[in-house]
Amino acid sequence: MLELKNISKTFNPGTINEKRALCGVDLTLKEGDFVTVIGGNGAGKSTLLNAIAGVWPVDTGSILIDGINVTGLPDYKRARWIGRVFQDPMTGTAATMQIEENLALARRRGQKRTLRWGVTQAEREEYRERLKILNLGLEDRLTAKVGLLSGGQRQALTLLMASMMKPKLLLLDEHTAALDPKTAEKVLAATERIVNENHLTTLMITHNMKDAIAHGNRLIMMYEGQIIYDVSGEEKKKLRVPELLEKFEQVSGEELADDKLILS
Repeated sequence: MLELKNISKTFNPGTINEKRALCGVDLTLKEGDFVTVIGGNGAGKSTLLNAIAGVWPVDTGSILIDGINVTGLPDYKRARWIGRVFQDPMTGTAATMQIEENLALARRRGQKRTLRWGVTQAEREEYRERLKILNLGLEDRLTAKVGLLSGGQRQALTLLMASMMKPKLLLLDEHTAALDPKTAEKVLAATERIVNENHLTTLMITHNMKDAIAHGNRLIMMYEGQIIYDVSGEEKKKLRVPELLEKFEQVSGEELADDKLILS
């Protein structure tokens, strides 16, 4: 479903601020893979997701989604295949619109716009059922303005919107990092359910090693723009945080200096 071949990206090349963000990354995801991505600050995690989404062009390599070469396409043309949730809960929803109106926008993504009634009764019932998955009580607040919701509720709604039309690829960029632990746990539980029920191919960046181990069927670790560790299946299930820290030190040749990763 996703194939990256020799992806490289350097920011500010030829200047004192030159930064090699991705260095010849190769990665293949099968349909339905749920891959968690970890690594310290500056490891290249968000750059990887931005390259896949087409936020900026890569210097070398190719990107294929479901067999289609999208390397030269801008982000708005790749959006038909990609759903994305960002770290900031304020991103991804329209604050002045109602919950049901936001969901209606997501449902009509990629379709031709018409002058018919905005939200039908049948759609309203569908949205109620979908919102129940989140376990946040939003199914009883369909006409509430999204701007009145908490950060966790907005993030959960964004997740639902991003996955509603079953994208070829779902990109989650630390989508629970700004939430309190209890809300983050609910959003992660909803993520797991939505991904599994819809068989969505997913890349999820997280700073929390426990979450990286607990969720998904595969884990990759990045360091200085490269994938330095890739584990899946039974081997991943048996992983523990101390083993992951030890593995980082083995493959990178240095101690993990990112406080957020250590504390997580």
